[in-house]
Amino acid sequence: MRRIYLDHNATTPVHPEVIEAMLPYLREGFGNPSSIHAFGQAAKKGLEEAREEVARLIGAQPEEIVFTGSGTEASNLAIKGVVYGRRGGGGHVITSSIEHPAVLNVCRQIEREGCHVTYLPVDRVGLIRPDDIRRAMTGETILITLMHANNEVGTIQPIEEAARIARDQGVLFHTDAVQSAGKIPVDVGSLGADLLSFSAHKVYGPKGVGALFVRRGTPLRALIHGGHQEQDRRAGTENVAGIVGFGRAASLASRMVTGKQEELRSLRDYFWVKIRQEIDDIHLNGDLARALPNTLNVAFEYVDGESLLINLDLQGVAASAGSACTSGALEPSHVLVAMGVPSWTARGTLRFSLGRETTKEEIDETVPILTDTVKRLRAMSPLYLDAKRGGR
Repeated sequence: MRRIYLDHNATTPVHPEVIEAMLPYLREGFGNPSSIHAFGQAAKKGLEEAREEVARLIGAQPEEIVFTGSGTEASNLAIKGVVYGRRGGGGHVITSSIEHPAVLNVCRQIEREGCHVTYLPVDRVGLIRPDDIRRAMTGETILITLMHANNEVGTIQPIEEAARIARDQGVLFHTDAVQSAGKIPVDVGSLGADLLSFSAHKVYGPKGVGALFVRRGTPLRALIHGGHQEQDRRAGTENVAGIVGFGRAASLASRMVTGKQEELRSLRDYFWVKIRQEIDDIHLNGDLARALPNTLNVAFEYVDGESLLINLDLQGVAASAGSACTSGALEPSHVLVAMGVPSWTARGTLRFSLGRETTKEEIDETVPILTDTVKRLRAMSPLYLDAKRGGR
């Protein structure tokens, strides 16, 4: 059975060039980059060359990049590092109601520790209103943290304006760019972010490696203490092979991002048109004009999303019912609920996220599988049958 992978927002396959770049550092280049002998210096060279490539992806300077174990760790370091660095603790943080758990759960933790957090609402397509940010600001606000692009519906936020509001008030600004960096052009200078988190495995790099951009002069307290690695901001021997892989993945993404985003947008839009032609009672969540070019979030009325997901997988099509990090949760997506999507509709939603290697032929093969599966599940749904009988 042929398998079709349409879940690239969860993770991407490691690019062959990335694997090749990593292998020497798993073999003869095994040295500790903190060691002063030749083995250590060879590892250090690979580490710093990768830092340059990763920095280039987002328009940063190499010394502004701190390597972490994941995008989640990077966001933890950004938020807690600012809050814990505030003398006396406390303070006020502004975020949104549709953030990834890597941000939302950090905010809930700092709330338990005495920090006040404001969760901004979003509109029907998942957009934050800049005026809500202005109204939420207080004299105690120390950080605004807003994702660049939503992982479920793909909505791209007005980060430049949000960062400008923060800067005008002397407040630090962090953005979670895990889903955007490498998919659309991301430049920290244009965005105006003081802190930006991103990850290797979303851009065809290895899992277990992330990075935090820390603008020069930004105060940040370390969360992991030990040696002096990563400019005293993240102790522990670096994952050299993984970081080298991140560097190569970032280099590839830098060269491909502009051309590929147009190809993906065209293919995604084609997919949406085909689905609408074949299946009734479906709804788009989000706004394709303001979304990541690879992301399509569709609600299928009268169908349970988990059942649809499982049945598609049995036929070789991999998609998602939302964020991979919330898989298994019984509640409907917090993102869709915040957007005002009814819970019964949210439970029938799937996310399709395309990748560089996704082809039109795969989309053409997926559409009839999806159509037949939805029809079969609806045929067993009393709600659907009742609706088609006019509610009698």
